[in-house]
Amino acid sequence: MPEPIAYTALEKGAPVTTSGGERLGTVEHVLQDASLDLFDGLAVRTHHGLRFVDANQVTSITTDGVATSIDESEVEALPAPEGDAVLEADPEQYQGEGLTAWWGRTFKRSHWLREKE
Repeated sequence: MPEPIAYTALEKGAPVTTSGGERLGTVEHVLQDASLDLFDGLAVRTHHGLRFVDANQVTSITTDGVATSIDESEVEALPAPEGDAVLEADPEQYQGEGLTAWWGRTFKRSHWLREKE
């Protein structure tokens, strides 16, 4: 029997199902406001691309995955997630042996990062 878990325990790749039990997709990442311990929803990888599932559409989160109130016919119309740009390290810019390079890498200064494509 699947056990309920907190949204903070969800892992990337966990299955997400529709109200009818069909596979909607997999968890890409959890959207939250950590300072308020507030669950906002999920970014879900579907066969229609990355989609946003709002917290009020999630009916349960268990060790088996996420169940939603979304019908299979509604999946394509789900919105894409919105938010700040996703950044990743640019290894070509992470070069240098000096103190400035070390500080840039350590504190992820903006000129040491580029937008993820």
